[in-house]
Amino acid sequence: MAPFGLLGALLIALAGACRAEQAVPTDSPPPEVVRRIDADAAPGSGEASLTPTAGGRVILSWLEPREGARHALRFSSRGAGEPWSAPRTVAEGASWFVNWADFPRLAALPDGTLFAHWLEKNPGGAPYEYDVRLVRSTDGGATWSPPVRPYSDATPSEHGFVSFSPTPDDRMGVLFLDGRETVRKGGAMTLRFATWGPSGAPGRDDLVDPRVCDCCQTAMARTTRGLVIAYRDRSDAEVRDVAVRRLEGGQWSGPTFPGAEGWTIEACPVNGPALASDGSRLVLAWFSMAGERAVVKAALSADGGESWSPPVTVDDQGPIGRVDTVLTSRGALVSWLAPAQDGAEVRVRAVRGDGTAGVLAVVARTSGARASGFPQMERAGAEVVVAWRDGREPAGIRTAVVEVSE
Repeated sequence: MAPFGLLGALLIALAGACRAEQAVPTDSPPPEVVRRIDADAAPGSGEASLTPTAGGRVILSWLEPREGARHALRFSSRGAGEPWSAPRTVAEGASWFVNWADFPRLAALPDGTLFAHWLEKNPGGAPYEYDVRLVRSTDGGATWSPPVRPYSDATPSEHGFVSFSPTPDDRMGVLFLDGRETVRKGGAMTLRFATWGPSGAPGRDDLVDPRVCDCCQTAMARTTRGLVIAYRDRSDAEVRDVAVRRLEGGQWSGPTFPGAEGWTIEACPVNGPALASDGSRLVLAWFSMAGERAVVKAALSADGGESWSPPVTVDDQGPIGRVDTVLTSRGALVSWLAPAQDGAEVRVRAVRGDGTAGVLAVVARTSGARASGFPQMERAGAEVVVAWRDGREPAGIRTAVVEVSE
């Protein structure tokens, strides 16, 4: 059977048909429905992130190396069917904490106000003593406010793994890991939350969970019922399953565990969950090694995260993880990194509304090393934008567009 395009794989998966899995190597001429649309990112760029705007555009941000061990946070945007805009620079510095797993993000409020963050080392501090720097732009990213910390803590400790989401009252929610208790009391990493409006300073940061995994990404999404967050919990017995909480009426719910695998590990797997929302619909994707081999799973919710479908196994053939996800009208798509001959592959699979997995498709080939980072996805109408860092030479940010059936 000849290889077929990624669009064909996704359409078949969403329609519920059965067909043998096929892969489309990136090195071969891509089919017309999988369009490479690389942004103007310098060679060696990495730490890509994607975020949607209320106007239907997608923003791509990345870190770009500069002379003298400096780095610049840059971004471009595009609407459906458009090329990436000319890059703009948010900020540049020499003392930034640049890390393959803890990377900057941009986000937008419905009124167009942009927010961005990066990580900055404490002068003379230990390697993992760094702070979140948060900035805001009200003119489309032409100018940015002075950087601030979205929290009151000033301890020399780890602060990072930020997630953004607009709140129901159109402020920007900021979710982050905070290591203040590790410095003060030798305690655990905590999860905290703050908000920032279109003007003024960030609000008070509040404790969400007093004991979480030290270096797994967080995730946050807005639903019609309020904010929903996902993160890797850490029990006293070192069970590190993915937890979900909801913010409704100003109060955080207790944690629920859609997977509840009971994964016990005395170390951080550096493999956080992903969330996407549309109205009251949600999809959650995550990585686990609770069983005999690594797996990627997903679950769907139709009521703003109050209840979840049984987990769907997306890949149980020993994936690397590093998941992302987007919703479609018929279910969801999940992306992840999987080992392959001579490297790794960025893979995508549909999860149907009836709780079954569709056909697997390969978006790109890359390296399985840490430097390849975390592939990203975002939805823009009938398109899904995929961004990844090709860890092979010449290394750098790559992006592609895939059309998805409504």
